[in-house]
Amino acid sequence: MEGRTAAPDFWDDVERAQKEMKRLTQLKDEVGVWLDLSRRASDLVALFDLAREEDDQRMLQEIGADVDRAYAELEKLEFRLMFSGPYDRRDALVSIYAGAGGTESQDWASMLVRMYLRWAEQNGFEAEVLDTMPGEEAGLKSATFSVVGPYAYGYLRSEKGVHRLVRLSPFDSAHRRHTSFALVEVMPDIEDEIEIEIKPEDIRVDVFRAAGAGGQHMQKNATAVRITHLPTGIVASCQNERSQAQNRAMAIKVLRARLFALEEEKQEQQLDEIRGEHVSAGWGNQIRSYVLHPYRMVKDLRTDHETGNPEGVLDGNLDGFMQAYLKSTMAAAPKEG
Repeated sequence: MEGRTAAPDFWDDVERAQKEMKRLTQLKDEVGVWLDLSRRASDLVALFDLAREEDDQRMLQEIGADVDRAYAELEKLEFRLMFSGPYDRRDALVSIYAGAGGTESQDWASMLVRMYLRWAEQNGFEAEVLDTMPGEEAGLKSATFSVVGPYAYGYLRSEKGVHRLVRLSPFDSAHRRHTSFALVEVMPDIEDEIEIEIKPEDIRVDVFRAAGAGGQHMQKNATAVRITHLPTGIVASCQNERSQAQNRAMAIKVLRARLFALEEEKQEQQLDEIRGEHVSAGWGNQIRSYVLHPYRMVKDLRTDHETGNPEGVLDGNLDGFMQAYLKSTMAAAPKEG
């Protein structure tokens, strides 16, 4: 790839050249991390031999701590090797929708938004809320946010599906146990690299004043944008950018990702029907249960991975569930030969 970038005609096609340079940078960064870890390991071996010859216990102790850090980084890099999907490297667009149940489910949707934003923060991703629809009394009817960073989609695709919460309702004066559902939709940010045609005559664009906090600028000007794709009925909106143009551009990005996900889902369903494995994506097909009463447990129904610390999970500690899902998909993948 570096050889191609040196060709005299490389920049004749600017768009293609930019994509090639971006891909080259990604690959060099990825390989560079492994090469750096390899060099560190060689240096630690040399230092260990020297410290042992000199019987330097203090140096041996410091080397031991460095080895632990290097091993932890190796485990993290090995985990990334499980990202084999074609879009796993990309940023992610996440939408969460409250299920039936009014305020209870809307509060559950807001809890899930917080959980994923906390997870993104803890793992060094940049997250930005793009659009929210508040609930009548509390919580959210829906929310869409972006997660930017290497392998964001690879991590978050494990979260796609229906999430179920069982708890004593804080909104029920009798403190009865309630079951709530919310749907998590995860899409790769396909940018402009994959052709998704959106004809101008196929969309309706509505502008409106952004809801919620935002100061005078958001209240006085119709900056929020809602785009409806008429052939499919898919809606994408954005209200958190400063200008109408920025909101429109982001809404188009979300719409393109949703149309891409819809086409992929159709293809997967066709293959599943041929194989006799098709299951409808109804509310009954939840992927994970979060139980806060009468006992405390979070269990993934696809992998059987579970924990008795729901507070930790709701505070963003999701890596165990993500790893279990990725390992299960690797085990289920057809082997060559």
